[in-house]
Amino acid sequence: MTHRDEAVLAAVSGIMNACSPLPGLVTGGQPTDAQLRAAHAAGLVTLLDMRDPIEPRSFDQPALAASLGLTYVNIPVSGATLNDRTMERILTVLRDGASAPVFIHCGSGNRVGGALIPFFMNDRGMNEHDAVALAMQVGLRGPELLRWGLDYAQRHAG
Repeated sequence: MTHRDEAVLAAVSGIMNACSPLPGLVTGGQPTDAQLRAAHAAGLVTLLDMRDPIEPRSFDQPALAASLGLTYVNIPVSGATLNDRTMERILTVLRDGASAPVFIHCGSGNRVGGALIPFFMNDRGMNEHDAVALAMQVGLRGPELLRWGLDYAQRHAG
């Protein structure tokens, strides 16, 4: 973890399941307005929001991100979007070195954990056991999200 990752993680430390599983990556649940401002001040570059725009929030996250100059990407993950297209959009953001550090979030970290399994395995060379354990540390709890991540990782290994 870099110094900037540590600073961004400290800024969002009150968020459910906040952690920094890899350099350039901070994960967690829904941030508050103040936490997002603090993360920006700590060096956050990209905000990857995996929540559907209709999910309730206490502030206008896209507008705040724009006002701070953050790169804001919304890729909603739900039962209807657990497909390769959604995964590939997420992986494109994570693979872009210029976007780091990235704060990737959903409501709790559950969706984040599922989406990170292929990144952990195929991009960072982790074995399945370690990737799943780290995804669970991030907040993964849903079996359907686990299957989505593992299935994609296994079909795209190489």
